[in-house]
Amino acid sequence: MSSDLIAANLPIVFPLAVALYALLWAARWVRIHQRAALPQPPAEDGGDGGEAAPASEPEADKRFSRQDWIVMLTITAVYALTAFIGLGDNTAPRSYLHFEQGNTYAQIELAEPQPILRLRYWSGLNTADYRLQFSRDGEEWIDQVDADGGPGMTQQYTQVFRWNDATLNGASDPVRYVRITSGAEQYLGEVVIYGVYGTPIPAEELIPAKGCEALLDEQDTVPESYSFKNGTYFDEIYHARTALEMIENIWPYEITHPPLGKAILSLGIRLFGMTPFGWRSMGTLFGVLMLPFLYLLFKRMFGYTAVAGAGTAVFAFDFMHFVQTRIATIDTYAVFFILLMHLFMFLWVAEPPERSRRRLLWLALAGVSFGMGAASKWVCIYAGAGLAVIWLVYWVRRFLGEKKAARGAFLRNVGWCVLFFVLVPCAIYYVSYWSYAPSQGITGPFRLFSRDYLDLVVDNQVYMWNYHSDLVATHPYSSKWYQWLVDARPILYYLDYLPDGRTVSFAAFNDPLVAWGGLAAMAGVAWCAVRDRDMTAQFILIGYLANLLPWVLVSRLTFAYHYFPCTLFLALAIGYVFADLRRRDAHWQAAVGSFAAVSVALFAVFYPVLAGTPRTAGYSQVFLKWFTDTWPF
Repeated sequence: MSSDLIAANLPIVFPLAVALYALLWAARWVRIHQRAALPQPPAEDGGDGGEAAPASEPEADKRFSRQDWIVMLTITAVYALTAFIGLGDNTAPRSYLHFEQGNTYAQIELAEPQPILRLRYWSGLNTADYRLQFSRDGEEWIDQVDADGGPGMTQQYTQVFRWNDATLNGASDPVRYVRITSGAEQYLGEVVIYGVYGTPIPAEELIPAKGCEALLDEQDTVPESYSFKNGTYFDEIYHARTALEMIENIWPYEITHPPLGKAILSLGIRLFGMTPFGWRSMGTLFGVLMLPFLYLLFKRMFGYTAVAGAGTAVFAFDFMHFVQTRIATIDTYAVFFILLMHLFMFLWVAEPPERSRRRLLWLALAGVSFGMGAASKWVCIYAGAGLAVIWLVYWVRRFLGEKKAARGAFLRNVGWCVLFFVLVPCAIYYVSYWSYAPSQGITGPFRLFSRDYLDLVVDNQVYMWNYHSDLVATHPYSSKWYQWLVDARPILYYLDYLPDGRTVSFAAFNDPLVAWGGLAAMAGVAWCAVRDRDMTAQFILIGYLANLLPWVLVSRLTFAYHYFPCTLFLALAIGYVFADLRRRDAHWQAAVGSFAAVSVALFAVFYPVLAGTPRTAGYSQVFLKWFTDTWPF
């Protein structure tokens, strides 16, 4: 077989191989699980000890050991290094010329007349068109317009906090003056003028009008070309902008989600400035912080260090987790708090009833996490409904086992739940609007108790409800919930073609092995939850369905990233199978280790379309185009 024929068939071989591996992995667990469920004769009477673990296998130790710390911190450190590399530039214009109203202008004089081949500018807050004019003598001005006669220099909502190129009227005659007139109140960060040789005219050869110095004071920040590393992309145009507006006490542009996620995002801007690294850093940090908490949940669920390590590694290098936590949107914070609320809820469920104080602590922390999640994004309310089902299932199990003793504990627990899952979350949600208030003139330490503050919060809830319920839109990379289950339609976040023929793009979707193997594992978890009434299996299944089923009923525009919370539970389902193999299979190391290794290997193969590194058409065709019609990279 020729090398060309092999290369042509590799895009078919790879998905088939991964699907077959996931199927064989799941089939092995089914066989081991079913064998363990049958009565086994003693080994000396012909019992087969080749598949089951030895009878002397010790109980899983759910206490944290030194080895757990080493494994957990190693995975977290490796992932953190991977996630922060190439996250974005930490340089961008930081001083702005503030046009306080429309029809005010800034003027730049060139040291000598020359043709202007390009004008690049950094857009700041607010949106409107500019009137861009060139003049040779300062008396007669020529408007720069696009092919349709529209303004050649714009600052629309898709252009904020990124470099843009003005549309010029072709090759111009030599000019001496550049005038930029604002269409409304606007902030313009920097203007770079390219002269006759196609290179930026040095700042010392440009003379700004008095008060316009901010347009020329950071010329060294201009990149050779625009990319996601030096500007906003996708929904960063909303969330990063809103985070800055919250810092500056300006009424935010994006109010379709609660404020807390954007308030957290703003911490990175306060630390590193309004730069790509600044507005992405907190999301990436929270993606890193997910890992130790997830490791702890694995450990408390299953008790095995190998299972916790392998499960955490699988989630850490899942494509969705990597891509979604490196973009400055609020979904990362929602998933982080969903993880926390389920961790603390599981600790509450697993804690012996006699340890009432510790159980109360776990319940309180679960409620606080729920409140912070809901104040970040409404999808956390779906997860909160799942916690309510988990709570109900727990009490049903207790009543079946100890009806009289459980009655008093149940009534007391209802009271605590009203406090921790209703009153405390409502308080957190209400306080999260603190930073919105100053832009409306609501200030002072007692602003929370003012009628104006209450009206602000209530009015925003009405606005959000109407926005999401009435939203009618289309998008080329939207997808439905049933497509998420099998990785059918990733959402493409960025696409660029380089002059040398290479492509830069990245998309959000799951590692195919996590998607397909996780779905098979979830089916096994569902079986154990129903047939065996296994508490851990019920916990995982309820969490997964609570975050998935609401989307079945949603008719509005949806995307693959809405499946991100479910990825947590896919990882837990995979961990459930890992733990079962660890208990029952003498050769569990191969099944557990190979799954984690293949997951990380797939991350390495797909890294170019996860991190946005340049790739050739040949690499894409051979390794990445598994589904030509639906994978858009």
